[in-house]
Amino acid sequence: MNVHEFAELSAGHAVAALSPEDEQAYQDALAAHPEWRGIVEADAGTAAALAEGAAPVSPPLGARSALLRAIAVEPAGVAPGVEPLGAVDATSRQPADAEATVAMDAVASVPAEVSEVDEPGEDAEAAEPAGPAEPAEPAPRTEPVSPPTEVVQAVQRRNWSRGVFALVASIALLVGIGWGTGAVADLWRTPTAVTALEQIEAAPDAAAAQTDFGGGTATVHWSPSVGKVVLVAEGLPTLPSDRTFELWYVRGNAPISAGTFAADGTAATAELAGTMEPGDTIAVTVEPAGGAPGGAPTTDPLFAIPTA
Repeated sequence: MNVHEFAELSAGHAVAALSPEDEQAYQDALAAHPEWRGIVEADAGTAAALAEGAAPVSPPLGARSALLRAIAVEPAGVAPGVEPLGAVDATSRQPADAEATVAMDAVASVPAEVSEVDEPGEDAEAAEPAGPAEPAEPAPRTEPVSPPTEVVQAVQRRNWSRGVFALVASIALLVGIGWGTGAVADLWRTPTAVTALEQIEAAPDAAAAQTDFGGGTATVHWSPSVGKVVLVAEGLPTLPSDRTFELWYVRGNAPISAGTFAADGTAATAELAGTMEPGDTIAVTVEPAGGAPGGAPTTDPLFAIPTA
């Protein structure tokens, strides 16, 4: 397995999307090539950033109030004093919070209008019916009672106020640490290689090495404490669509692939995969699209930069 095949497995592992066979191949390759652990760490960081960027979704503003009303209201068509199967007395339920208490107390305080039906006396029972019996009138239905409008509006205003307070607090926190909306947007737009370069340059053990090549300049930046290596090159040749630049750690006489990159015109900033060891030489070659098929360079390097 070459480094490009491993990189594909590493990306799938970071999001838990590998089949059992691919997961085993991934673990075996990582055990055989510990220098590829930098790829794993980069993929894990990317997956974590994507997960943290997913904003929580809030329920509709009136959902809570509507649910409380649905629980508290007595079902239509139930005779007074008869509890329907599975019904729960709203006035005996312990409310979840003060808002639920207000809504349920308002419901309990509204009397149900029930018409009284006089019981027939003994004289009526003894009298002979004068004519055909008339059908009895149905008992009046008890209409469902909703909480007063002012109660519902009070609950909704309170929920809205809480949401606004949380939003203002979040903005204040960002401003307090020196961030703004533009800074957050810039963070998502910044390439990972540029972010890595900024981390290296801010480290106390930052180091760099430079070389010139035919019409261009290349500089390697690294920091042992940060654990990252970044190449910045200008004056690179323009490649056809079926070719790419490939990075290499040259350790002794053994080249170790550190990933491929594309140039923006003739310039590029690329982060190397894997881990650099003291004394490594950083080289760049031109390879077929996707990288050297055999895991070894197929062309002479455009340049090589010693780091010792």
